[in-house]
Amino acid sequence: MDVKTYTTLDATAIAELIQRHEMQPSEFLQLAFRRLEAVNPSLNAVVQQRKDRVMAEADTVAMDRLFSGVPLLLKNLTQSIAGEELNASSRLMQATISQQDATIVSTFREAGFLLMGHSNAPEFGLKNITEPALYGPARNPWNTNHSPGGSSGGSAAAIASGVVPAAGASDGGGSIRIPASFTGLFGLKPTRGRTPVGPGAGRQWQGAAIDFALSKSVRDSAAILDNLQVVQPEAAFQTPLFAGNYLKKVTEPFTKPLRIAFTTESPVGTPVSGEAREAVRKTVKWLAEQGHHVEEQAPDIDGVDLMRHYYMMNSGEIAALGENLAKTIGRPLTENDLELETWLLNTAGQSVSAADYSISLGAWDQAAARMAAFHETYDLYLTPASAFPAPEVGELTYSQERQAVLREQMHQLDKHEQQDLIYDVFLPSLTYTPFSQLANLTGQPAMSVPVHTTASGLPLGVQFMTGKGQEDLLLKLAGDMEKTDVWAGMRGNPYMTQAD
Repeated sequence: MDVKTYTTLDATAIAELIQRHEMQPSEFLQLAFRRLEAVNPSLNAVVQQRKDRVMAEADTVAMDRLFSGVPLLLKNLTQSIAGEELNASSRLMQATISQQDATIVSTFREAGFLLMGHSNAPEFGLKNITEPALYGPARNPWNTNHSPGGSSGGSAAAIASGVVPAAGASDGGGSIRIPASFTGLFGLKPTRGRTPVGPGAGRQWQGAAIDFALSKSVRDSAAILDNLQVVQPEAAFQTPLFAGNYLKKVTEPFTKPLRIAFTTESPVGTPVSGEAREAVRKTVKWLAEQGHHVEEQAPDIDGVDLMRHYYMMNSGEIAALGENLAKTIGRPLTENDLELETWLLNTAGQSVSAADYSISLGAWDQAAARMAAFHETYDLYLTPASAFPAPEVGELTYSQERQAVLREQMHQLDKHEQQDLIYDVFLPSLTYTPFSQLANLTGQPAMSVPVHTTASGLPLGVQFMTGKGQEDLLLKLAGDMEKTDVWAGMRGNPYMTQAD
């Protein structure tokens, strides 16, 4: 098999070839590393490789698993491999060696995946672009002047360039769905508690963040979810196991029309591009043609207020992280230790009271209650996955001069003004991606589906949300869409057409 053929295969197809003994796991790994060597200098998608170790593991991988021998990359954040470095793209955490596999990594192994290394991510996964100071920016295979998004941007770039068919990812505010939208992939965020990362990490961002995967096919994401869903006894958030089979649901027909609400308006009052609106309109038209009931409607939730509570949580979580880092290195943190956004959140978080934090979490619960009521009427809620196609590399990264001003300004403000500054600092990024955070705060499953390519040749997805525990509904709809022309996917991706 040549590299170009390899880049067209999804994980299921690779596994089937291995199970039929037409190819060996080591042969697919060699193809994956050849592809990585060809594209990584221009994309910077992968920051740590374990070629020698994974090639040795290919000789002993169990051959009776669903994804036996399939190459996979993990995200350089919470997806730790025992004995390997995991630094969350932080200069302070360089050379931090993981003592054990994360629960989700153990589950990837049990499914038969071969772990090639770690993909690029922003520092501590805080941004919707992937431009860490430690490694430099990841770039979008559709146009390397643009970002693949974040925080799972390296994983998205690796899939969209044909290095791997799927990759580990996580989503604390859209970090699976945003890069999926920006790179033409399928991005599913499962229900809170469905895929715990563990061990000892049961409250990622108080349940806003989950770990899963990005893929280029619906059947891959469905089958991966079949393997990754688990009830972890010590996990803070637990979701009952789905009794059915997600992979089978992908091909099951709907027995009755769905009730679907949609909007193209930003929940925080920011602009939405004509291309994003067109992506939704195109999807609405297709849904209506399939017989589903679609109407323009949005839940009664104050998006600006909810985002302020989201940043309040971020502040508290990063301040706690900062205290732990300071203990580890044996000295107080300085401004030079952390990137701008991390430092600002760390500073603001030191002024957040327990009451502030509790009130913030209470607002999440109120939003969750309103969404539960909303879904009593509507099976699905459709929005743009992102308000604009991918930004240019560097566009959302502040200049050194502006960073210095913002750092100094933060020290002169009271705690309320600090939260205002946090909102303003993240507003340019939020303008690109205002639709995704709601599902994180309510704990609902959501997906980004690749339906549109802009006039400038960049992909753009739409997002569907549904009630907790109903990933099967999302996967079934995505499976229907994937079989039709409404699904854009990798069509037009120059990196896929130029593979050799």
